[in-house]
Amino acid sequence: MKYVQFGRTGLTVSKLCLGCMSFGDASKEGHDWTMSEDASRPFFRQALEAGINFFDTANAYSGGTSEEITGKLLKEMARRDEVVIATKGFFRWRQAPNTGGLSAKALMHAVDDSLKRLGTDYIDLYQIHRLDPNTPMEEIVETLDAIVRAGKVRYVGASSMYAWQFQKMLHLAESAGLKQFISMQNYVNLLYREEEREMLPLCADRGIAVMPWSPLARGKLTRPWDETTERSETDMVGKALYARTQENDRQIVEAVQAVAEERGIPMAQVALAWVLQKPEVTSPIVGATKQKHIEDAVAALDVELTAEEIKRLEEPYQPHPVMGIFAMPQADLKVSVRS
Repeated sequence: MKYVQFGRTGLTVSKLCLGCMSFGDASKEGHDWTMSEDASRPFFRQALEAGINFFDTANAYSGGTSEEITGKLLKEMARRDEVVIATKGFFRWRQAPNTGGLSAKALMHAVDDSLKRLGTDYIDLYQIHRLDPNTPMEEIVETLDAIVRAGKVRYVGASSMYAWQFQKMLHLAESAGLKQFISMQNYVNLLYREEEREMLPLCADRGIAVMPWSPLARGKLTRPWDETTERSETDMVGKALYARTQENDRQIVEAVQAVAEERGIPMAQVALAWVLQKPEVTSPIVGATKQKHIEDAVAALDVELTAEEIKRLEEPYQPHPVMGIFAMPQADLKVSVRS
């Protein structure tokens, strides 16, 4: 395993982060393909044995059961000081006022709930899952600072938003002497490169760690275009993300397939290697529902794409509609589009 410093901090993380959305009770507002505790156990063991020390989940995944499984299995298999646990808050956990969003009341409650589910005294990285348009940014950064000062969280990060919004939040925290955001979890892969325009340069300039979600485009970059899986057939989020760009996306997937066939390696390794070789990227989040998924992710660390291969992979890309940034109306924070 390769390890890197997490942005401008002394925190050391593995070059791969295991995404834990696949682990949870499917009956608890989850997906049909999420796995129970017993089914999840081999994946945590495999990840730890491969040297992965970075694990990302969220309070919204499978009604909180992803956090429960993540916390329990890491406690079984690892020393707390050797793993980095990241989670997120924002989405509504119950249909009632103040049970979601980023108000001081909601954030304080969400962090306490996550600590209980994870079974830990502190969270290494706490991220705002989306930006709440109904809460002033000043309130958000002040509350995150208070959570850190209370000893409940070590670092704070953000997820998909516009670059101007992130810059404004960075400025508000910095000018008030509050805890700074150290990371951005955004949507980056060969099928969606809009973050290259503003967000990635901003993160590079400010020393912000970048941990892309869905670096394999929810599996679309791991198999021939016409091949489907149970997840791809039932994943409504994936259908929403890629419905409008299928013609261009097919060309990119075919380019990945061609490079993979020439090298004699799986498509997943080529697509992830492209993300890993971006200088702004710190640690992409890789999901797993088969143990081969972790094997391919680890193998991708040693895949060095040539300049000519990168050109072939990038050349078909055309501008895409902005995706992954969802402003949730106050009346319905419980939108199921989640990374």
